Amino acid sequence: MVPVKVPCPCLGSILLLLLLPWLPPASGFFPNIWSLVAAPSSITHQDLTEEAALNVTLQLFLERPPPGRNPLRLEDFQGRTLLADDLFAAYFGLGTLSRRFRAALGEVARANAAQDFLSVTKHDPEMHFDSEQLVGSRAHLVGSLRQALSAASALEYPLARKHLGAMLHALQDFYSHSNWVELGEQQPHPDLLWPGRKLKNLAQVGDSMCSDCEKLSCPGNLLGSMFLTSGYFGTEPPKPPGKCSHGGHFDQSSHDPPRGGINKDSTSPAFSPHHDLHPQAAQLALQASIQALNLLRGRLGDSGFSRLMQISPASSLSFVLDTTGSMGEEINAAKIQARRIIDQRRGGPMEPTHYILVPFHDPGFGPVFKTSDSDAFWKQINEIHALGGGDEPEMCLSALELALLHTPQFSDIFVFTDASPKDAYLTNRVEALSQKQHCRVTFLVTEDPSRRVRREVLSPKRFEPYRAIAVASGGEVIFTKDQYIQSVASVVGESMMDMVTLALVPSVLPTQRPLVFHVDKLLHGLIIHLHGEISAFRISGPTAKTSLDFLFHFGIPIENGPHPGLYPLSQPVAGLHTVLLVEVIGLVSGIPNVNLSHVILRGDQENEELGHVALEPTGAPERGVFTALLDPKLLLTQRPFFLQLIGQDDRQSRLQRVAPQPCSVAPVLLELSGPSDPLSPGHQALLSLHIASFSGPWDLIITASVSPNFPFTSNLSRVNMGQNESAWGQLWLQVPVSATLDSLVTVTVTAEAEANNPAPQARAHAFLQLLVQAPSQPEQLDDPGPSSRPTQNISRSNLYSSTLGPQRGGSEGSMAAGLWWGPVIVLLLVFGIAAW
Repeated sequence: MVPVKVPCPCLGSILLLLLLPWLPPASGFFPNIWSLVAAPSSITHQDLTEEAALNVTLQLFLERPPPGRNPLRLEDFQGRTLLADDLFAAYFGLGTLSRRFRAALGEVARANAAQDFLSVTKHDPEMHFDSEQLVGSRAHLVGSLRQALSAASALEYPLARKHLGAMLHALQDFYSHSNWVELGEQQPHPDLLWPGRKLKNLAQVGDSMCSDCEKLSCPGNLLGSMFLTSGYFGTEPPKPPGKCSHGGHFDQSSHDPPRGGINKDSTSPAFSPHHDLHPQAAQLALQASIQALNLLRGRLGDSGFSRLMQISPASSLSFVLDTTGSMGEEINAAKIQARRIIDQRRGGPMEPTHYILVPFHDPGFGPVFKTSDSDAFWKQINEIHALGGGDEPEMCLSALELALLHTPQFSDIFVFTDASPKDAYLTNRVEALSQKQHCRVTFLVTEDPSRRVRREVLSPKRFEPYRAIAVASGGEVIFTKDQYIQSVASVVGESMMDMVTLALVPSVLPTQRPLVFHVDKLLHGLIIHLHGEISAFRISGPTAKTSLDFLFHFGIPIENGPHPGLYPLSQPVAGLHTVLLVEVIGLVSGIPNVNLSHVILRGDQENEELGHVALEPTGAPERGVFTALLDPKLLLTQRPFFLQLIGQDDRQSRLQRVAPQPCSVAPVLLELSGPSDPLSPGHQALLSLHIASFSGPWDLIITASVSPNFPFTSNLSRVNMGQNESAWGQLWLQVPVSATLDSLVTVTVTAEAEANNPAPQARAHAFLQLLVQAPSQPEQLDDPGPSSRPTQNISRSNLYSSTLGPQRGGSEGSMAAGLWWGPVIVLLLVFGIAAW
């Protein structure tokens, strides 16, 4: 793909240098990489989103040379595919993991693709610039931009990325679904973004726009009008006489005169009557997406935009601190580690992107303190002192849940306490949330019976919730004593390095047998944590930082419209053919060639092999994307399992990496959706609950909670579901007049199997996050006029969901989609440290 210079239409004569590859032909567009099964040479929403983000990231790197390193040169990236790993290696140094950046890109791309699959959005014409709903679609564009900016300004970046993905979907759809390209336009539309401008030359109700076309390919069916129109899709709203259809295999309106359609979603005439214009539509959609991201960069600043897209190899520093009277030494240890990290990493590439602090005791916990200012964080933590209390237990898991809701993905959270949890009923929910956030939780527990006032005999198993959460999140529980807490707390600095996980065989410490792990030549430097009742140990083996690691996602192949693609899931669902998508990171020039062949599913307790699946390369080989189809029979296990990536290096030596967190199979598939507008103080919001079963029968208990504790009511309590059945429900959320503006509200719904089910411990969770904003004072997006940075089009916002399902009459509604994990004790964790 060859970069070219293109003029920015909103800048007059000012030219912006963009690395715009020549994209092969695309569908409105098709959602993601799985769509290429239907139209192999098409450009998808995923392609456009990732390519735009990489362009803007390179532009940022070119304009801000790295401290202490040579500046990047544009010519080094011309004429080749832009890759996140290459950008990070060039800017931060060879071996730097792009894990968090790739994860943020994935969040945006999946939120984009989901608009074609969610039951509340896939058929809404205003979400896709369909059915001549151009004014309404543009209103969603502007609204979505406002919400993305508001969420990012409130440091709620995951929510901002969801709005961003939905926004980019609509923006990109405009160029595929309207006749902008057919009108001869060669630049993005100049008026889509700004509220103060009006869309001009719109087709009116009685204007005939298309002629009849009985073939799949319809290059000349537009009547030559200079009015702007878009195609009708389906039967709602019905297509008036003389209007154009979207067209293609899934569009029922295309069978009614005038037949045919005008969409440029793909290169296939079976799906896109104007398939020959797909390359032009893709190019304009890419330019518009780059301009939209640059607008966000301009509004948020380079630091804010970098946090939005996680353009940093650094993690965040997140502490959950017990502040009762016996915790003086632990609080001092946390302060020492915080000060050391701040001093050592300030101004460098590994400086934490966020600092999060959540105190707790009994009966209180919080509030959460979140900042990107290290001095503000130090001031806050330095003011914490151990006061009051002294008895056990404490509200630890409530505080940890609050930290997880505000800590960026792929971060470490450290919990300092000497007490068991009073709120152990939150264990499963916190496990699922740690999985959703990909956050590793480490508990540092100074268990000393003499330090707490004992009012009752305490169970020796009272710390089991900590162990369960640690295993589910890929973290540790470290028991120590008061005199050792200073040295043990050094794990904070070690854990915040970029690391990859190696497999242990077996995964739990055996008796009188060696514990084996493989060290390949891509590794250099190991950290081994040994803790527990250990009298002696010996480490033997080869000497061995690596950037080779992998991310993974699940999805359901959708082949029955409105567009073929891969519906994203947070975890596999019982009874469904599921696709495993593997993204290998660290495949940069300078490391040996590797051949990745398959993934093993291993049980979390005995390390037994549950099955394995072959990996199929998908897309350009240098992108390192692989897919594998998981047969439902392979997902019959009701216990957590780990994914182990297997391959060979260029010398035929074994390579393996293990996902640090286990996976589990959800009993049902769920969609939890909220209003497209922000929450407003004093108003009520209606949430939609949608649950689908593809196995069963299931007798499910449905519970819901809201954080903060706003009043809510639900028509759900339980649901009985058989195979291929589904149900709907509703939840009403009342936002108090006193609700804090720009504050985050999280709704959690849990579906748990009753004891008479075949898998009585099966449960799933759905999480929905919304922002409280003042409805009468939205951010004004005044047109700034010409500037040195392109600022133009943006798309819209909408309903969010965790997963999706169909409907069945006669059942109470429900929802779910989350993760659950059984308690497993791991005494030894081995990490290969990734270089930056």
